[in-house]
This record gives sequence, structure tokens and C-alpha cells, in this order.
Amino acid sequence: MDKLAESTFIGHLLELRRRVLFSMIAIFAGFLVSYPFSKTIYNILAAPLVDVLPKGSHLIYTSLPEVFLTYVQLSLISGFVLALPVVLYQFWAFVTPGLYAHERKVFFPLIFISAFLFIGGMLFAYFIVFPNAFRFFVSFSGGDITAMPKVDSYLSLIVKFSLAFGLAFQIPILIVVLVRVGVLQVAALRRGRRYAFLICAIASAVLSPPDVLSMVMLLIPMYMLFEAGLFFAAHLPAPQPVAEDLMGTAAESARSTTDEMDAAEASFRVKDGNDPDQR
Repeated sequence: MDKLAESTFIGHLLELRRRVLFSMIAIFAGFLVSYPFSKTIYNILAAPLVDVLPKGSHLIYTSLPEVFLTYVQLSLISGFVLALPVVLYQFWAFVTPGLYAHERKVFFPLIFISAFLFIGGMLFAYFIVFPNAFRFFVSFSGGDITAMPKVDSYLSLIVKFSLAFGLAFQIPILIVVLVRVGVLQVAALRRGRRYAFLICAIASAVLSPPDVLSMVMLLIPMYMLFEAGLFFAAHLPAPQPVAEDLMGTAAESARSTTDEMDAAEASFRVKDGNDPDQR
């Protein structure tokens, strides 16, 4: 029994290594595709800041490899985004053998919905939050103070807050999963709306740029996403009992085995010339 468990564990590790390798190859391919366009990508990401900089101000770099390393980082991030469908598929292919049929029906769409919400959070930060936040920060320049942000510092800022907003938009998925596995109850979440709002306020203060406007612009969608997650968790069908799922899986396996035996028997009859249909 121990040898069987050890063999199964090693098999899972080999499968995980294969899936990770495919994902890394896809990300590297995305990096190679993205690098020739790295300057264009940077210009797009820098647009929210460049548009609000005072006349005569511009982005600077103070070390020779700074811009090159920035382009490499951007190409890696862009390569990951391009390879995201492949990465999600590899993740799904790895976890799906350990799931019941009813779990696969719920888990499969959640993976891709989570990806769309993550990208939606980053787009929300880029188009809504960043222009207003940068306009607020740049408003302090004037007189003897000139705004000249560093290239790598700006990249770190937008990557950090883009990831923060992308993760914040995972709230509906988190609620649905926790309700499905029984960690949370819909009724308890409804009673705790005031605490949820407080948690969203604290999270928005930590994740957003340090100004009130950005905090409010993250707080409102975060709480709306909490309500959306609560709505979907309450209206999802109840999970199928495991016993019924096992019976269904066993029946399906039995039908498959019977079909294979019938096919083998028919093949044997044909080879021996005993097929009654050919007489």
C-alpha cells in the first residue's frame, strides 16, 4: 500500500512538472513575441502619467541598464498575459482528475471567469484610477518642485497597483468557492454586510494609491463585487451528493467496460470466422 501511494505521489509530481514546463514554454514564447514591442507597451502604460505631467516634465532614468531591464520586465508580464489561456488549461488539466463531475462543472467556468475579472480589475485601474491618482500627485509640483518620475519606479508602481486591483476583483470567485466548500454560509454573509464593508474599506486603503479619491474608487467596486459574489453564491444549485456522484461515475465506468468487452468479443468472432452475421 505504501509503495502504491508513493508511486501515485511520484506520478502526480511528474505530471505537475510536465504542466509547469508547458506553461513556462508558453510564457517564454509570449516573452519573445512581446519584446520587440516592449517600447510601445511601455508608452501605453506610461500614458496615464505623461498626460498629466506639467509642461517640461518627463520620465527619467538614472542608471544605464534601467530602461533595458524595464523593457525585459514588461515583456515578461506581457508574455504571461499572452500565455494565460495555456497556463489556465494546464492548471485545469492537472486538477480535473481529482474532481468529481459536479465539481468540474463549477470549477471549469470559475477559472476563466477569474481570469476575466483579473484583467478587468487591471483595466479599471488603468483607465479610471491611475489618471485621477496621478493628476492628484502631480498637482503638488510647481515653483521649485518639478515632477520627474523614474522609469523603474513608475513601472513598479503601476505593476503593484494593477495586481492589487486585479486581486481585488477576485472577490466574487472567492465568495462562491468558500460557500461551495462549506466554509461560509450565505445567511451569515448577509448578516455581516457591515463588516464586509469595513473590510473592503480597509483593503482599499491598503491596496490603492495613498489618496482618498483612489480609495473610494476601489472601495465602491469592491463592495459591489462582494454583493455580486453573494448573489451568485445564493443562486447556484446545491452541490450533488458525493454518493450519487460516485454511483454515477461507477455506472459510467461499468457501461464503458461493457462496451469494451462487447467490442473485444465481436473482434474475436470476426478473427475466428464465427461471426453469425457473416454466415
